Amino acid sequence: MSFERPAQRPPSLRQFFADFGGVYAANGLIGFIFAASGPVAIILSVGIAGGLSQSDLASWIFGSFAINGVLSIAFCWYYRQPLVFFWTIPGAVLVGPALGHLSFPQVIGAFLAAGVLMLVLGLSGWFKRVMQALPMPIVMGMVAGVFMKFGVDLVLALRDDLALAAPMALVFVVLSAVPALGRRLPPLIGAMILGALLIAAYGTFDPAGAAGDALVRPNLYAPEFSWQAMLELVVPLAVTVLVVQNGQGFAVLEAVGHKAPINAVTIGCGAWSMVTAMVGSVSTCLTGPTNALISSSGERHRHYTGGVLVGVLAIAFGLFAPLFTRLMLASPKAFIATIAGLAMLRVLQTAFHVSFRERFTLGALVAFIVTVANVPIFNIGAPFWGLVFGYLMSRVMEPGDFAMLRAK
Repeated sequence: MSFERPAQRPPSLRQFFADFGGVYAANGLIGFIFAASGPVAIILSVGIAGGLSQSDLASWIFGSFAINGVLSIAFCWYYRQPLVFFWTIPGAVLVGPALGHLSFPQVIGAFLAAGVLMLVLGLSGWFKRVMQALPMPIVMGMVAGVFMKFGVDLVLALRDDLALAAPMALVFVVLSAVPALGRRLPPLIGAMILGALLIAAYGTFDPAGAAGDALVRPNLYAPEFSWQAMLELVVPLAVTVLVVQNGQGFAVLEAVGHKAPINAVTIGCGAWSMVTAMVGSVSTCLTGPTNALISSSGERHRHYTGGVLVGVLAIAFGLFAPLFTRLMLASPKAFIATIAGLAMLRVLQTAFHVSFRERFTLGALVAFIVTVANVPIFNIGAPFWGLVFGYLMSRVMEPGDFAMLRAK
């Protein structure tokens, strides 16, 4: 199978700048900040617990951002869609326990093998047929379960740091409720600016935590292949990328009218996972939250410009990974939680609407509950099992919905 052809020709540079605008810049910036905050903290916590050095961690983050940023720009430009690639967060979590009894080169060997497996699945076209057979309400039920955490974290931020989170939420509501103001200052940008000013006023930024080298020096690793690492990590990594992460990405894009090229994305994830593995980065995936954020507002045919901006910012972040990571972690946790929660409100609303609007509602509910419960089985994350149990429940309890789906 080959890459799907784009619906229209890639834009010229002049067309790109004509399509670009304040809304898309704001969405792209928010999407990037989301990726560069909490998810980075996951990499750091996993790596530190696994005994990785600061050099290993910086190299991992370089691959996750800079190398994947190149792929993101290429896909967004070629397909004129918001197709941003980062790394599998559940996959990174899987790696944590493995580092307790496997060497980092053995884990990197599993990264490389998982990339080969995904590349084969993409070239065969098998994975595309599987995704097309999954009812969208069930997939969006899983997505809603994944994104629910961001709404809950917003409430917890209001509880834990009311003086910072409440004013940010208030200015977001005001700018959203008054369209004339929101056009001049996008609500999320307004909330970010106010939050930054409040952090400066309260003196809650830790400048000492931002000291150190600025420019990254990526490492090149020689992978080691062990049967233990292959059995423990390869299939779970491929599942988290192709079903959990890419499934989220495809679902949120389809919900706003984009038709993502499933084969091309799968091939890209496989090939790029092999590249990022060589600098110690976990497997590449199509990101769900960031693509949801950059396609949350504005005209659909211009969303791709926000994705290109995210790719450019990701390259810069990767090159200066040590500096930017410390800057983000020096900010109060409530700042990031509030921004992410406010940004995901509309996305959550869309996910619930698609999940429980009409058909497959019981399967969508089961997918949502299992995902929210967040109980992994056989070292595979809950979102995958949400899809499995949601699909099985619909098969048993909602056969008429499948009959109507086949009749289309």
